[in-house]
Amino acid sequence: MMHYQAGRSWEYYMPPTAARDPVDRVLRLAAESAVVIFSVSSCCMCHALKRLLCGMGVSPTVYELDHDPRGKEIERALMRLVGPAAPSVPVVFIGGKLVGSMDRVMASHINGTLVPLLKEAGALWL
Repeated sequence: MMHYQAGRSWEYYMPPTAARDPVDRVLRLAAESAVVIFSVSSCCMCHALKRLLCGMGVSPTVYELDHDPRGKEIERALMRLVGPAAPSVPVVFIGGKLVGSMDRVMASHINGTLVPLLKEAGALWL
């Protein structure tokens, strides 16, 4: 069973002026937790990424975009951040920094840079 902290609605985190730009909103949300995943609940790649991180002992904050009224807006903002060639979800931030989509996270995991990144962000203690 996976355990992760589900993100709350966007309005709880944003002052009214910052809530206008979706990219700013994404960056602010990403900076509030050691590991943040923007996801869609029906996405198999999102599920696999959550399983990978939870299996490593990480408790990511997960924002399920299909459960948020502004999810499509946030998804478009994520596409602006990761580029049009990458899928819009899942997108991972570690330590407030954009890591990227599933391919970037898996590449970091395989080449051994993911664990140090997670430790540096305070998401892992071992």
